[in-house]
Amino acid sequence: MTGPGSAALSAPRRHRELERLADDPAVDVLVIGGGVTGAGVALDAAARGLSTVLVERHDLAFGTSRWSSKLVHGGLRYLATGNVGIAHESAVERGILMTVTAPHLIRPMPQLVPLLPSVGRGESALVRTGFLAGDALRAVARTPAALLPRSRRVAAGRAAALVPAVRRDGLRGGLLAHDGQLVDDARLVVALARTAATFGARILTRVSAHAATAETAVLRDEITGGEFTVRARAVINAAGVWAGHVDPSITLRPSRGTHLVLDAAALGHPTAALTVPIPGATNRFVFALPAQLGRVYLGLTDEDAPGEIPDVPHATDTEVEFLLDTVNTALATELTRADVLATYSGLRPLLQQAGGGATADLSRQHAVVRAEGRPIGIVGGKLTTYRKMAQDAVDAAVATTGLPAGPCNTHRIPLVGAADRTALSRLTAPESLVRRHGTEAALLAADPGRLHPVVPGLDVCRAEFDFAITHEGALDAGDILDRRTRIGLVPADREAAHEAALSVLADHGLD
Repeated sequence: MTGPGSAALSAPRRHRELERLADDPAVDVLVIGGGVTGAGVALDAAARGLSTVLVERHDLAFGTSRWSSKLVHGGLRYLATGNVGIAHESAVERGILMTVTAPHLIRPMPQLVPLLPSVGRGESALVRTGFLAGDALRAVARTPAALLPRSRRVAAGRAAALVPAVRRDGLRGGLLAHDGQLVDDARLVVALARTAATFGARILTRVSAHAATAETAVLRDEITGGEFTVRARAVINAAGVWAGHVDPSITLRPSRGTHLVLDAAALGHPTAALTVPIPGATNRFVFALPAQLGRVYLGLTDEDAPGEIPDVPHATDTEVEFLLDTVNTALATELTRADVLATYSGLRPLLQQAGGGATADLSRQHAVVRAEGRPIGIVGGKLTTYRKMAQDAVDAAVATTGLPAGPCNTHRIPLVGAADRTALSRLTAPESLVRRHGTEAALLAADPGRLHPVVPGLDVCRAEFDFAITHEGALDAGDILDRRTRIGLVPADREAAHEAALSVLADHGLD
């Protein structure tokens, strides 16, 4: 089934729903932007019974939502800087994500701060105090300690076992805490959009919005060039860092966060995130995060990014050197540029604030922006709190327009594929499929002949390429490689898998 009520997004469904919208261009809610916030808004609105259309000029998770650290933060950093409200909100939203919304896509991530000579007793005590405050946040948010264990100190041997590449000279143990980690951020966005589709939302990628007002927008099919005007009771601008393009009255101050992609073997295949304090900074760290496909993501920076907003931001040499120099303070063997397989950068859509200052000091608080005759804007925030951002945006739309809708209920809605760890452990499917697809792994594993890797050495199979097209709305090779499987993070891997992606697309009539 690929009609309304189905979670299967596909090219035929897109074509059918776009034609239907052109014939009857009146909806309750039009959402502009297909990142995590826009997909969250579409789910929230559709789940309240509102006729909802989401348009995205590129692909789902094309922008900032695919360039994160893949962490579901509990808000500890914000507590340390006095932002108690944001810290509490983050901890609550993390708990909802890990227990209800997407337990299949998130697992507890141990984070190790090695106690090396460079970490003095005072700094160690400060980190320990912060971790204890994180434990308190978790408890207040009612996230079970069985899911996110309490922080503790571990011996040097245990620290080295968790991160084998850690420097041993002077290692006096480590401080260990836990946070949530997504198997992949883009997968969360796709799951949100597909779940919204089960409530009747129309998810239209390769469709741009122009001349948007509070009640109308001109939509353009970026594939055919066709245009028509849609009328909505409420238009919600969830375009992230591009929100100012939709509504020029919105002023953002983008901040670039950069990561390096490393082979996990370079760090001894760690099972915990190596967490290294940034020299001279308070409560700022560089993380080496174990990731899927045998990778480690090393990040992250926080640099002002003025000027034109590129579709795909790029790391600077300065950022690469900063990340390597910082992590090398904690490693037995230094990493060099030769160890860097790739880099990726994202732009945070931070709200401009009076007084200037470094972007690292700007608030991550989100805001609903309402101006006469303009779309309702939802800006700022961060991935972990997308659900609350979406709730606030839809609440504002309902209050402003009088739309007949009940209260938000997304805190009780599991995404497609969601199940608890016990149920997931009973599935008869490869572990990698279960981690990326949850209960839907059984669908992918139904044909053993399609479980072979698309490229030798990469843990991604032909069935996932097929599923990306038939269920996840992929329309071209970039959608498959760069956002559904993340093979494209490493250019050499992307080149190796490109022909396989083209072959699968041709088999489905998308060449």
